[in-house]
Amino acid sequence: MTAEQRAKLERLIWVDPDRMSGAPCFWGTRVPVQLLLDQLRHGGTIDEFLEGCPTVAREQAELFLELAGERLLECVFS
Repeated sequence: MTAEQRAKLERLIWVDPDRMSGAPCFWGTRVPVQLLLDQLRHGGTIDEFLEGCPTVAREQAELFLELAGERLLECVFS
């Protein structure tokens, strides 16, 4: 993971052991990032996710997916 990716991730996700059992959540919310992945895996859309989780901004969801995709590709090609 590059320093730039790490910096983006640190502004995007927070982990607090006293909230949501320490699950990684979108910054400033109580919405676990896993919820977005689960919704997409089960055929949901980003719009449906955002409708159900209004505290998450579209930019947050899109940036998370972008960083996840970049990281996955790094693993495949290394």
